[in-house]
Amino acid sequence: MGDLHSALVAYGPIAVFLGAAFEGQTAVIAGGFLAHQHLLPLWLSLSCATAGSFLIDQGLFLAGRRYRAARYVVRAAQTPAFAKALEFIERFPISYIFAFRYLFGLRMVSPIAIGVSKIGALRFTLLNLASAALWAAIFTLMGYWFGQTIEATFGRYKGFEHHLTVAAVVLVGVFVVFHIGKCAWPHLRARFSR
Repeated sequence: MGDLHSALVAYGPIAVFLGAAFEGQTAVIAGGFLAHQHLLPLWLSLSCATAGSFLIDQGLFLAGRRYRAARYVVRAAQTPAFAKALEFIERFPISYIFAFRYLFGLRMVSPIAIGVSKIGALRFTLLNLASAALWAAIFTLMGYWFGQTIEATFGRYKGFEHHLTVAAVVLVGVFVVFHIGKCAWPHLRARFSR
């Protein structure tokens, strides 16, 4: 159990950072749960979640901005769906920047689309930072409060929190693998059905 504890303390911040960047809410909730278990400081879980979310979205925005004049991007922007999305983004930029992290399926493409739009880089950076901090706080605190609920419910079992931590880490791992597989399955099926 000491090895698991040491690993969670050493690599937990990295896992929360990468999870916030590439997976989303589940990793951030797990970071809050680890903070409740005193394996990570709460401020560190919040900071790693904010930084991971902010940096990936900032990078995707910059990629959209850098390649918005590329022929394939210009062609994509002329399709009715993309044009409608850009119109919505430019009409409600603050609302969209604060909302896209919560919209299933739009998490990774939205910053690219915003980069293609006319929204200024400084404006996006400031809104992105505020949005990432709010998103991280919501889901980290959900994990933290969930830990309090679990502890209140099962607190009478001595040593139970260690088993619960292991179970939470395993569940998060299974969820991440399932999520990646779910996203990759249509592409793999299309590739092998040709």
